[in-house]
Amino acid sequence: MMTVLTDRYSALVRPLNLGPASGLRFVVKDCIDIAGEVTASGCAALADRPPAAHHAQVVQDLLASGARVTGKAKTHELAFGMTGINAAFGTPVNPRWPERIPGGSSSGSAVAVAAGLCDAALGTDTGGSVRQPAICCGVYGMKPSFGRISRAGCDPRSSTLDCVGVFARTAAMLTRAMAAIDPSFAPVRLTQAPRLARVKARDLDPAIGEPLVYGMMEGLPEVAYITLPGMGDAFDAAMTIIGCETFAACHRLLDDPRLGADVRARIAAAGRTTPAELGRAERIRDAFTAEVDAALVGADALITPALPTVPPLLTEADDPAKVLPLTRFLRPFNLTGHPAIVLPVRAELPLGLQIIGRKGEDARLCAIAEWMAATCTCFLTEEVA
Repeated sequence: MMTVLTDRYSALVRPLNLGPASGLRFVVKDCIDIAGEVTASGCAALADRPPAAHHAQVVQDLLASGARVTGKAKTHELAFGMTGINAAFGTPVNPRWPERIPGGSSSGSAVAVAAGLCDAALGTDTGGSVRQPAICCGVYGMKPSFGRISRAGCDPRSSTLDCVGVFARTAAMLTRAMAAIDPSFAPVRLTQAPRLARVKARDLDPAIGEPLVYGMMEGLPEVAYITLPGMGDAFDAAMTIIGCETFAACHRLLDDPRLGADVRARIAAAGRTTPAELGRAERIRDAFTAEVDAALVGADALITPALPTVPPLLTEADDPAKVLPLTRFLRPFNLTGHPAIVLPVRAELPLGLQIIGRKGEDARLCAIAEWMAATCTCFLTEEVA
């Protein structure tokens, strides 16, 4: 696996120095307020807005824990995209696979962690925007239970899907990162092996499926399969809801010539969603949430592939057929609000697994991730100097 460090500072909008010199080093995604800094959300149309007057609540909690903020990280424009490509602010270079997309929207946060610029990073995840770039860059990423981490001071200001999440290079550091941003987080230690269930996944790229299956067979041979029949509909419903909520938050920018053409087109299309379509999406939300809750009665965590296919090359990033499916297994759990963690697998290409836990049991899910990383040698646990 190649590690390229020469372009690692491409992850940042700017370096910062907030907090004690001895604390864990964090970078913060550019859609999260830092007092005195402009929250541009990777968008040229917002670059001239006034600097934030206050830290976002999650940044306040981070600093109160004794951590440092060492930089503001780049993002896909308006945090509304999966490639991480940003013409206005620059595209972060994927440190492990520089010819491939860094993933989005929390591209800079994932790249900063993978390149060793920081110990951990904050991102936001509305439809896989922490977990997908984490796997693209070969690091761990977590979307907490919806509502667990305050979104006060984050863009967009209102969302029923978005969560502040964390990145790290090891499962143990992911747990430490959660404890740093959440004063209520109390790490737990497993006293026995967790009960796990594999969600049967179809239409996996063999380059993804075969290494995952072999790794699971070697490390977790007794884990049984289950099905989640509503997962495909849940993906579509989450797409509908994120489109409507992004349109509500950002439609005023549609006439601004500085807005990127790709983001403009997606926001405009979302504005054509009908009330009937939104109503159907909300009904699917309720049904699929119940389906996942029922599956977790008999298991401590569910396992899915992180991505269904290998992340595209930068030269392929404008092909929707290669980009849209990337969050097929991630986005449904934004709809339900369950906590989810992705674990990168040691391989020549970016791939990994996702584990999903019960709502509110974020610390237990972190403990399961640490147990899996220690139990299965296929997982990447790489520190960068």
